[in-house]
Amino acid sequence: MPGHRSITEAEKLAEAKLGGIPLRHDQMAVVANIYRAASAVRQHLENSVLRGVDLTWTAFVVLWVIWVWGEPETRHVAEEAGISKGTLTGVARTLERRGLVQRADHPTDGRLVLLSLTDQGEELMRRVFPAFNEEEAFVTGQLSDEQCGIVAAGLRQVVLQVEENGETRRQALLGGAAPAPRRSGRRRKA
Repeated sequence: MPGHRSITEAEKLAEAKLGGIPLRHDQMAVVANIYRAASAVRQHLENSVLRGVDLTWTAFVVLWVIWVWGEPETRHVAEEAGISKGTLTGVARTLERRGLVQRADHPTDGRLVLLSLTDQGEELMRRVFPAFNEEEAFVTGQLSDEQCGIVAAGLRQVVLQVEENGETRRQALLGGAAPAPRRSGRRRKA
């Protein structure tokens, strides 16, 4: 691919650039490679399995969460999918228009909305997930079963570290202040 650098080239360039700076290089490599691996896997799965059924990665993850959890509240779907509630609203509307998801009012709290798969959504997940899992096996094909277990356990520890200690760390780094609001890349003209 023109202009594309391999992971090895990128690592060599980063090392040359940062050579004299006292950094935790192994930890930096772990985080950088989590990002690279996630991007590579997402792109591969979107361009292979998901494109054929007209799903984005995010739509598939939303369907997966609903499929696994049954009839979760929208806030739980957003949290489990790692997306904002606003993003979930758009994705859920699209999936609802396609006949894959349905909304229902919460039985005891009218402010809450539940999501569930329709019969068509259930059928799609039963059909697509085996192909998705085959591609999960493909992208991990250079790892043995034992290595897959070690990588999965290590990544689970990274997630637990952030889930269990991230908020305390954030507060310490920001002196207890709330994080600055997120901004898009766009800036308003003065």
